[in-house]
Amino acid sequence: MKKFMILAASLLLFSVTSAYADNDRPIQFNQLPAAAQQFVNTYFPDQKVSFAKEERDFMEVSYEVMFTNSIKIEFTGSGEWKEVKCKYSTLPEGIVPQPIVDYVNASFPGVSIYAIERGYRTVEVNLTNGLELTFNSSYELVDMDD
Repeated sequence: MKKFMILAASLLLFSVTSAYADNDRPIQFNQLPAAAQQFVNTYFPDQKVSFAKEERDFMEVSYEVMFTNSIKIEFTGSGEWKEVKCKYSTLPEGIVPQPIVDYVNASFPGVSIYAIERGYRTVEVNLTNGLELTFNSSYELVDMDD
């Protein structure tokens, strides 16, 4: 009986937390964290925001901003960017760390970066030639994928 009660309590807890997970809600641009608003205003001042949303997964909060031209930015709960994707253009200057820009310019002349994703210990960039490069926290190339 004790095992049954533990199992029932575990299932109830799992179902309650699952219902709470993936709780997305649309928000206004001015409801984003200040750092996210500043990032958008700095690097995408002329772009029109299509929508912004707050995403809650268990105990983590993140934000997403989509522009009318399909540029998408994901932010952490504190407003720091996690991912920037420019579907039909290249990233604005200043987003990609300079050592990565220098590496791409030296290794792939004429190729641009259209997406960047910052992980816990890595930075991944997507190039217009179809390559995906992964750099460590010291901006040294650790992986290349096509």
